[in-house]
Parts: sequence; C-alpha cells; structure tokens
Amino acid sequence: MPELPEVEVVRTGLEAHVVGRTVTAVEVVHPRPLRRHVAGPEDFASAVTGRTFLAARRRGKYLWLPLEDGDAVLAHLGMSGQMLVQPMGAPAERHLRVRFVLEGPDGASELRFVDQRMFGGLLVSRGGADLPPEIAHIARDPMDPDFDDDLFVTRVRRRTSGVKRLLLDQRLVSGVGNIYADEALWLAGIHGDRPGNRLRRADVVALLAGVRTVMAAALAQGGTSFDALYVNVNGESGYFDRSLEVYGQEGRACSRCGTAVVRVPFMNRSSYFCPRCQPRPRRRSS
Repeated sequence: MPELPEVEVVRTGLEAHVVGRTVTAVEVVHPRPLRRHVAGPEDFASAVTGRTFLAARRRGKYLWLPLEDGDAVLAHLGMSGQMLVQPMGAPAERHLRVRFVLEGPDGASELRFVDQRMFGGLLVSRGGADLPPEIAHIARDPMDPDFDDDLFVTRVRRRTSGVKRLLLDQRLVSGVGNIYADEALWLAGIHGDRPGNRLRRADVVALLAGVRTVMAAALAQGGTSFDALYVNVNGESGYFDRSLEVYGQEGRACSRCGTAVVRVPFMNRSSYFCPRCQPRPRRRSS
C-alpha cells in the first residue's frame, strides 16, 4: 500500500497539474471505487461537474481536492490506486475507473483514477474542504509542522503494544506503513516487538527521528516503487526501493554490522530487521 511519501508525491503532482482547473465532465467507468459515496455514482458525477479544484491536500495516506462552496473530493489509493493526469484522448488505461475532464488556461486534460485491485476509492465530502469529517480521526503525520512530538512520545510510552503496531496505528501517527516502519526501526536500533511502555523517552525520540529521516529520503527519490502500481501523476516510478536497508532484504548483510537481515510474519505481512542491531525484547519473568 502506498505510504506517506508516495501519497505526497501524488499530492504535489495534483497541485501542479489539477489545481485551478474546472471539471467539465465525469465518466464513471466502474462504480466500485465510489462505494463510499452513498448517494451513488450519478450523484458523484453531478456534484463535481462544473466545479473547480482549489487545492490539493493530504492527511496521512488520504488526499482531498477542495471545491468551491466548501466540499471536496476525498481519495484513498488503497493497494493499487493511481491518480494520473493525461492529455485529452490518450488511450485508456486497462484499469481506468473514473475519468475527470478538466479545462484550464492551457486547454483540456484528464485526471484519471486507475485502480487494478479496487481497494481504493473516491467520494464527495460535504463541507470537507479544510478537513473532511470522514478522516477527522486520522492523526497528523510526522512531516506535518503541527505534529506534536511530546504528545506522540507520551502516548507511545503509555501503550503495551509492540512499537511497530503503534507506528501503524493511524490514530496515533499517520502515513507510516510497513516499509517505513521497518526502515525507521532499523535506524533507531529498536525491535518492532518492544512494547511502548518499555521504551525510554530517548528511544521514542530516536524512532521519530528515524521515521522523518526515511520519509524525507523517500520523498527526495519519488517514493518507493516495487512495480508499476506506485507512480506519480505522470506515471513515473520512485526509486527509494534501491535504498532500503532492511525491508525486503532478507538474507542480505546489514550495512551497519554485517549480520543477515531476518524476515518474520507480522499481521498477515512481514517484518524485516537486523537481529544484532535490533535485538528481540526479553520476556519479563513472572
């Protein structure tokens, strides 16, 4: 699933190519991505047609495009969603789901929502221009200038769950997924199973710094692309996968100590870590 850097790359692309353009038509090729727009595909199309995208915003892994009168188009990319800007009349992508025809100062173009697996989706958020109410429960992300470091540290140290689970809790901190959690934990030298309440304040501060470091590096390289699914609005892939230290590196030597990276099952996915740099937490004796 795309994480904060991948979604932010898409947001900046939408800001450059979509903001200020007016939607002149909407074609719903497949209704499933609009399943959370309870009024249905026809209402979605009519609610957006004739209106102008005023901005491109993000909270965690969610994107939204504010419209006039305070509404917004809210988007989540799911596992394979893409927001692509294409010239008018360009051949349709195989998994095209929704097409917006846009008019701007330099002519017409198209914004296309493409989603192979269709876990992503779109909806019109009523009154959601500043922050859609559908995502009001999502925490700020570590790259947000208003992120509260002290509050995050305090909340982590009160929880008994493993710290990787806490990093993936979007109500606690948003935008962090499996890839960047593993990379940040490696940077901080912390095993993902260590309970939050067994971390020192300095540990959580170091972990937060690690999250910001790997996300900044990923943003600079356009995000992490393992296949053609994770692309920016121009269909270009990012290159941060070439810089990953532990994620997907099972059996390779840790660049810090030379120990082979280990993979273990984690929440129907996998965790990758260095067993020397990130020792497993010891069980407390009863």
